Formats: sequence, structure tokens, C-alpha cells
Amino acid sequence: MTVGAATPDIASWPPLDDDKRPSGQQLLDWAADGSGERPRLCLLRGAEGSGKSHLLAWFLAGAAGHPRTIVHATVPAEGLTAETFAWELGRQLGYGPLSPARLLDRIGRDQRPLLLLVPDAHRAGAGPADLPAADPATLAADLLNPLLSLPQLRAAVETGDFGLLPADGAEIIDLGGRTAPSPGRRPPAQTPFAELLAAVPRTPDGRPDWSRASGPARRHILDAALRADDPEAAVRGLLADPGFLVHGSATALTALLADERVPTPGDLRRVWRRAAPELTAHHTDSAERAALLHAAAVGTDPVLAEYLRPLAQQHRWTAVWAQPDLPVAALAAVPGEEHQLAAADTTGRLRTYHLNTGAPAGVIGSPPFVRPVSLAARDTHSMLLLDQTGTLLPVAPEDDAAVLGHIAEHHGAAALTREESQVTALGGDPESPYAVVGDREGSLHLWSLGDGQGVPRSCRVHEQPVRAATCLHIAAGGPTFVFSAALDGSVRLWETSTEPMPLPVEQRPYLTTALAAADTPAGPVLAVAWSDAELHLWHVPSGRMRALPLLHACHALALTSRGVLVIGGPDGLYAVRLRLDTLWEP
Repeated sequence: MTVGAATPDIASWPPLDDDKRPSGQQLLDWAADGSGERPRLCLLRGAEGSGKSHLLAWFLAGAAGHPRTIVHATVPAEGLTAETFAWELGRQLGYGPLSPARLLDRIGRDQRPLLLLVPDAHRAGAGPADLPAADPATLAADLLNPLLSLPQLRAAVETGDFGLLPADGAEIIDLGGRTAPSPGRRPPAQTPFAELLAAVPRTPDGRPDWSRASGPARRHILDAALRADDPEAAVRGLLADPGFLVHGSATALTALLADERVPTPGDLRRVWRRAAPELTAHHTDSAERAALLHAAAVGTDPVLAEYLRPLAQQHRWTAVWAQPDLPVAALAAVPGEEHQLAAADTTGRLRTYHLNTGAPAGVIGSPPFVRPVSLAARDTHSMLLLDQTGTLLPVAPEDDAAVLGHIAEHHGAAALTREESQVTALGGDPESPYAVVGDREGSLHLWSLGDGQGVPRSCRVHEQPVRAATCLHIAAGGPTFVFSAALDGSVRLWETSTEPMPLPVEQRPYLTTALAAADTPAGPVLAVAWSDAELHLWHVPSGRMRALPLLHACHALALTSRGVLVIGGPDGLYAVRLRLDTLWEP
């Protein structure tokens, strides 16, 4: 039920105190206005305790019931810097964690109307008080004002500082108790560092047990350490404690470690920087935070990684090795008993690596001037490459070259005849010498790499070009699964003895960057990497999905029957072990 043409009836919202109803109605009128005559910024002002946050929470509770009041993101700004605010806003809008500049660019290209709520903007800021990141005005200047310059975005912002955002032309909801303008900095927690630290429970050997510390102690002790009599020693003690890194405020740690003046043990700054976009994503489970930080430390800070390993191994997945200085463009698990990976670096060189350790195993001779973007391996010496030009190329000893050469020639000839037959994707089977080729038309072509096959088994699966593909042949007469992703964000399953499934396995408004599949003790598993920094693991028999965060850009995936998942991209090569027995549990 609505009042007039656009304004929702306040009676359809949750109950609101009588003295707040006029403010609530004003907020509804502003949000639901479709004429474009009202300002795109609504400022909620008032003294401490006047009910600004409560009014935003009330609005949010009923907002989904009216098209103009649907809230697309709510980012409480207390303790956030411009960077951590941008990460959270990017996550809520579905882009993944992005820097402020990349977020502004991404929203600028997203033409959908957006409504944003920002509680506690006047309490934004973190880190050393003498740096701009500690000042709420920095969030306003670097992010909020640029966001409000985008014509498709509207925002309701809570502020106790009348000068934080320009009031000229804004909708003002003043909840009373006006106080004099402040210089813009949020008041810090006043409890002394020694008192906060003394209140933290201890382990049997006398160390702080941060898993049992109070919420205020975890949130404020870094600020208190910066005010301590010996701030360098206080901060150093916290940063050297892996328990605090796992349980302390991730946003406060991110702001502190952004200050290059702060000395850190080992390579903590680099490790934290790698994990921070996910550590700040409200991961409250200690094993998950430990797993994220451990994954960032493996291959970079071995001492920290070893400290974190026991707790990280309690999580659903655990990093096992890393090659951070090895940019990878293409990756494939090699069928057979050798448990090796084939990888192409960004210069086109092909090498093999041991799956269990990531150590180099051998060099594969490859054609010069080739830049593979996908691989399908027959063994450690024979494989099919998809070059960045869309050309299939065989790499094999002379006695194996005929089979792979025939596949390359088949698709090369087809592309010359029909532009739609241009190859756009190539994938293999980690356990059997099979390969699947995807093309611009949306068709898939399944080949055996182990014997001569005149023509592939083919099927039109997508309406748009195929971006990624993988296949899985179940041994002993079982089915053969082909998984593929297209330019429209759909991921589909084709069991080759039947027609493709009528509905996608998954459909998202993002691009798939890599696929991998394996037949594991838990059954067939599909891994899907997305452009918004998410990795989805599908248990194919049950249709259950588990989302994992990606700490690194992913251009290639490999998955083994033992549950080892290898991620390759411009940041290097990384392997995690999945706990297949618990991965899909609630």
C-alpha cells in the first residue's frame, strides 16, 4: 500500500517511536521519490544518542518492500579507512574487494540505480592519528564525495560532524541535540593499553589468549597501543603475536600496517596486504582467519606460516605450498601416476612441477613465440596448447604427434571455413587423456588424446562463446562429464551420452576465469573461478556449493582426485588441500 504515487506508507514499516515518525517519513519520502527533484544525498545529523543509526536500521528493515527503497549496500563506516570501506562496498555490490579508484570506475560503468546507506561516517578512520587515514574527512574526500558525483547513486549518510559532507543541496534530517562542529576526528577509546592488555585472559603458559578476549579489547587495543608510554614496544608485541593477528581487529591491523614507519616481524606487511581484503570481510571463525593468513604466508613468511598451520588445518581448506614468483598463464594436471602439473609461464615456457610440493620437475620443449592460455595434457611429454591467438598447437614426441596434430588440424580447418568455429577454450581431464575444445559458436568438442579419433563428439551447449572448459571421464565404463562456461556468465554440464542439462549449473553476472574438475572420494567435484575473486566448489552429485575466497588473481585451475586445488595466475602458483569430508557441511 502506498501514499500518493511513489511514497511508501510508513505503516508498512516496522514500528517507530512517535517522536521519530516525522524523521522516518522524511527518509521514506526522500528514498522513494522518483521525480529526480530531491537531492541524491540525505544527511542524518544529531547529537550522540539521538537515534541516527537506529533510524537507518529501521529504514533498512522495511526497505526491500518497495522498488525505490531497495538498499543495495549498507557499510557501517566506524573504524574503516577509504580502502577498507571500498573493499566492503565492492563486496556488497558483487564486484569483489576493489581499491577506491577501481571501485569508482566499476560503479561508473554500472548503470543500475544504487541506494547506499552509510552509518557512522563521522567515526570513520583508523591507524596512527597523524596520518590522513585516521581522519573521517579522508573517507569523505577520497570516496564518498566522488561516489556522490555519479548520477546513478544515492546515499543516506549518518554524520555527527556538520562539515564532513557538504550540506548545500542535501536532504537534511536533523534528529536534534545539535552540538558544535568538531574538527572531524572520532574520539579514541580512552582505556589505557596496560589496562586493556591486563584484562585479556591468559593461556596456561602465560601468553594472552586472544580467542577469549572481549570484543572491545580486540577492537581498541591497537589504538591504545599507539597512545602507550612506549608505543613502539606495545605495537611490536601485538604484531609479533600470531594469536592477535588471528583474533584482533582486521580493519585496525590493515590501517596500521599501511604505515611504512611501523616495523614488522618477518614479512608480515606483505603477507597481511595479500590477505587483508578477505580478512576484513567479517570472517569471524578463527580457523578461517588462520587459514586465510596462513595461505598468504606460505611461500613468503615460513615462520609465521608454521605458527598458524595447526589452527589453519582445522579449517575446510589449508594451503600446502606456494610459488609466488612464478607467474602462470596456463595450467593442467597431468594424467598418470606421477602426480605432476604442466604449466606455461607468461613468456610461453612450459615446465612440469610436483603436485605435492610445487618443486620444478622438468622442462617441456615448446614452439617459439607461442603464448599458451590453456593446456590439455596426455602425459608429461605430450600435450595440446591453445595459443592466445586462438590456435591449437601440439607439443609431443614424433611418435605421439599424429593424434594431437590431427586435433589441431581439424579445428584449424574448421575455423578457416566458419568464423564461428574459432577455438576459444581448451581443457583436459586430470585422470585420463581426454580434452575438450570450446568455440566461438558455443559448441563443445570432446577428444581422446590417447588414440586416433577421426572426429570429436560435439554438441552446441551455449548461445555465446565458450570462455573455459574442462572434462571428467569416470573410469570403468562410467559417464563422461563436460563442464563449460560462456561469455554470458553461465556454467553448464553436458554428460556426453545425453543432451546437456536444460538449466545452467550456475549463472552469475560475472565472467568465469577458469574451470577444473576431478573425481574424488566424495564424488565428482567442479571448481569455478570468477572475476569477482570468488571460487565456487560444486559437489556434482548433490548440487551443493561451497564458496572460497581467492587471495590471488586466478587465470588457471587444476584439481586432483586427492582434493588438491592449484591456482595459477600473474601472482604465482598456489596449492590448497580441500577437506572433502567436511567441505559441504553447513
